[in-house]
Amino acid sequence: MLRHHHTSIKTADIFAAIAFYEALGFEVETRFTAGITLACWLHGAGTNLELMQVPEPKPAADSFGDEHYVGYYHLSFHVDDLEQVLKDLMDKLGKVKLILPPRDQEIGDRTYKVAFIADPDGLPIELMQLI
Repeated sequence: MLRHHHTSIKTADIFAAIAFYEALGFEVETRFTAGITLACWLHGAGTNLELMQVPEPKPAADSFGDEHYVGYYHLSFHVDDLEQVLKDLMDKLGKVKLILPPRDQEIGDRTYKVAFIADPDGLPIELMQLI
């Protein structure tokens, strides 16, 4: 039986990344090191994330802006009230990089209000509200 355990994200600044994901409702479960790499596991939104600080980071690939990018594209979370979530994030973090402002998106027979924000390393995060 296959069950999802976690998604791992490499970050340039683990403390900024922790603050961002905590603002999304994740909680740190454990902190650890892997050699010289700082790391932690977080739990929230029914899933687990692993953050790993890269000792000598290079900028992340632009998966959202590069139409030829191949690889993992983004994390996506269902929210009950997209506008309120965005407001709460602004209140908690001071600023949030909005990659795609809220807009309606038809997917199959459903319509969602969808927005994309970026984490501290520029990785896309999709927020979806069923309308």
